[in-house]
Amino acid sequence: MDTELLTESLSGSWDLTRSARDALVEQGEAVVGAVLEVLCDEQSPVDWTVSADVLCRIGEPALLPLAQATAAADSPEIARRAGWALGRLKVDDPAVYEPLLKHAHPRVRSEALFAFQTRGEAAVRFVDQLVPLLGDPDPEVRRRAVWAFQAVGTAGVPVLRRVRRRPAAGPRVRAGALEALAAISGPDGLDAGDQDAWRRLTRMKLLTEVPEGMHLCGSWYAVSTTDQDAVLEAFDLGSPQPVTLRTGAAAWNQDHHDGDRTHPHAACSRVFVSPALDGWTLVFGDSSQDTHRIEDADDEDEALPLVVRERCTELSRRFGSAQWYGMSCGDGWTAWCIAEDGEVVRHYDTDDAEENGDDEPPHPAEAGYLLPHEDGFPEDAFDDVSPTDSDAFTTRYEQVKEELGIPDTCYANDIAARLSVDPGALGAHTKTSGRGVLALTACGREHGHPAGALPV
Repeated sequence: MDTELLTESLSGSWDLTRSARDALVEQGEAVVGAVLEVLCDEQSPVDWTVSADVLCRIGEPALLPLAQATAAADSPEIARRAGWALGRLKVDDPAVYEPLLKHAHPRVRSEALFAFQTRGEAAVRFVDQLVPLLGDPDPEVRRRAVWAFQAVGTAGVPVLRRVRRRPAAGPRVRAGALEALAAISGPDGLDAGDQDAWRRLTRMKLLTEVPEGMHLCGSWYAVSTTDQDAVLEAFDLGSPQPVTLRTGAAAWNQDHHDGDRTHPHAACSRVFVSPALDGWTLVFGDSSQDTHRIEDADDEDEALPLVVRERCTELSRRFGSAQWYGMSCGDGWTAWCIAEDGEVVRHYDTDDAEENGDDEPPHPAEAGYLLPHEDGFPEDAFDDVSPTDSDAFTTRYEQVKEELGIPDTCYANDIAARLSVDPGALGAHTKTSGRGVLALTACGREHGHPAGALPV
């Protein structure tokens, strides 16, 4: 088929190209080569999703050409496009993907695994073919294999347990099977032998762990104490299990972002309590009492600051100093609450400040910063800069900021760095003592840990 005519027929919006796409799908295998050429042309005026849709709907005849294109791609963008289509072909039987599980290129193996992952429990008849990928040399393929088993669910557990008990499977495959078991059923679903293995690995990692900066999205408390047991008691936490900082950070992020939808209290079942970090203990997550008090309120936005202030007041009365911090990786929200000797001395929340103003006096830790709701730039600073020209906007921003001496904007981590510990800036310089723990809240003690594999 003439590529120029094909390009012309597929150029346009999704709705305008519908008839052309339908006609190409009817022609099937005969047009695969030409449509694939358009898909892999980064200069083509055809939106790549349009040509990908045609190939996906043609189905099996596009399988091997897409696999070859994925493996031979000379740019990350072409590999992404071809791989995306490869893993989403409309085929009745995913068995057509089986040969690709042994393909020489890791991207092809990964996309084949995705095809099985999307079948969920229906892919259970292929678990024996998926097992070797748990020990694949490529980390992305191993990760996708775990996700495929997670999608299969409990139906794949017997096979994974057999792999765990079979030394001949090899250490990497057996480790992948352990991760998949944890992803399906959580730590509580591991048998006694696997739980012991997880604890042994944790103990070994704790001996040499160097703190690393955490991805900050959610809320945490900072308490001026090294007495972890007292912090556990203050938050009504139990069944603490020693974990690395890496494991604790992953649990916090996983529960906040990708909670176990089958767990009735996935967001409030466990809390990560750090080791002592430069003399402070950090608590990531919330107690059951605080979580449900906020969720059950008529207005969650009004309930949150009340709960935070009361918690910080109580903690500071007991430990002298306590702070709460909040950040979002999805938008610019940030907040902090600072309490000393049983009294809140500052509570700032971006959302409240933007809507209602900030009437409280600033805290000394905010000195030299602009608060997030403040704009230090003149109204006409960017009048002659196109909003779509990001480079020009950045250049003007830096120029005006320097000329007028406009301060940096502070966020929760900046205030934490001045008053206690910035979890996003942990490193070899951080003085650490004790061990971090994952501890269960009242909800967790009733319902157990959420499912999901956690790195050690």
